[in-house]
Formats: sequence, C-alpha cells, structure tokens
Amino acid sequence: MERDEQTYSIIGAAMAVHRELGHGFLEAVYQDTLEIEFRHLGIPCMREVELPVCYRGGRLGAAHRADFLCYETTIVELKAIDRMASREEAQLLNYLKASGKEKGLLLNFGASSLEYKCMVYAVNLR
Repeated sequence: MERDEQTYSIIGAAMAVHRELGHGFLEAVYQDTLEIEFRHLGIPCMREVELPVCYRGGRLGAAHRADFLCYETTIVELKAIDRMASREEAQLLNYLKASGKEKGLLLNFGASSLEYKCMVYAVNLR
C-alpha cells in the first residue's frame, strides 16, 4: 500500500505537538499549537472551517465546524479525551459527508500517546 504523504505530514505535526506538550491540556491548546506546527512545516490549512448541513435539498441554518481543513482535501478533527469511541468517528464521518471531502483524520491528544484514526469516505461508489 502506498503511503499518503499529506496524511503522513499531518500526523507527524500532531506527533511533534504531543511530544512537546504531552496530554492533559484542553482541546483549544492543541488546536493553537497544531496550527503553529502546520505553518512551521508549510502544511496548508484553514482553521474552524464551516461545513453546511443539508436536508431534502435545502441548507439548514446549523452547520458543522471542522477544526482544520488541510491541503484543501483532508478534514482534521481534534479531541483531548481519555479514549476515542464510535461517537467521535461518527462526527468525522458526518463532516466528510457534509463537505464532500474524501479524507479525514481524527487526532486525540488526551491519551498518554497520540491516537489517530484515518477515515476515507467514498462519495460515489455506484
């Protein structure tokens, strides 16, 4: 299997942040420091990206906010919790569906070692 360099660079940036800070901070601290690390490494990113929610062809007033969109292709969602569960995975999957993006990364800084989960959402399988 071929390695995805963009995903690899995002995970590497997250590992650098976790190595420096460890676990125990609030999610906002990791978001701030990860943005600094992305900029330092030259990883293109947008923070707090609004993703519309549609129902029956219409756009709802409510929207998702993804923590980051990197390389214009990958949604990055951060957590600072003891353990990731299916709820966090479902959140990222919904972000992928809402945005039409295919790649997502779930990063958890709350454990003693960085936890990450890569997700791919196939938009059109027919």
